[in-house]
Amino acid sequence: MSVVVANLSASDDYFRFFGLNQQFKIDLSALDQAYLAIQKEVHPDRHARGSDTEQRLAMQMATMANTAYQTLKNPILRGLYLCQLHGVDAKLETNTAMPAAFLMKQMEWRESLDDQAEDLPALEGLMVEVEQSKADILTEITQAIDGAKNYERAAELLRGLLFIDKFAIELDDTIAALI
Repeated sequence: MSVVVANLSASDDYFRFFGLNQQFKIDLSALDQAYLAIQKEVHPDRHARGSDTEQRLAMQMATMANTAYQTLKNPILRGLYLCQLHGVDAKLETNTAMPAAFLMKQMEWRESLDDQAEDLPALEGLMVEVEQSKADILTEITQAIDGAKNYERAAELLRGLLFIDKFAIELDDTIAALI
């Protein structure tokens, strides 16, 4: 019994591994289908009677599939991965520089959250604004990567999206505590 599933020679490229085009905007249902097909093929039960080598290969494929799937499913991780594939390190740990307007918006949101921590309708309104901002940045990232192939710009946008995403989680937690 041999393991013939994903493109193993493409293990250095998660997109090819799943048979997807290397782009930011991907078909998530196609990703899900490819992932499930691979997981079904490499499931330990299918290789219980196989040699140690076959079992180890199946486990490696399952691990690779999980890592690749989690990376491509998450827009921030997918964008960072695409930047990395094209030689651009987003330097998340060291580069926290953001445009002044972006920082002002972050401070405004933070103040709104602090001032209206008990006001559910106000917090829900803030969430709509934050979600719209996320959607706008995702559109810009799609244009930067899939359109302009400008991975430096995409890395900047991804750093901003990371800030917005963290704030959205905090805001969501605050709303959940009131409900």
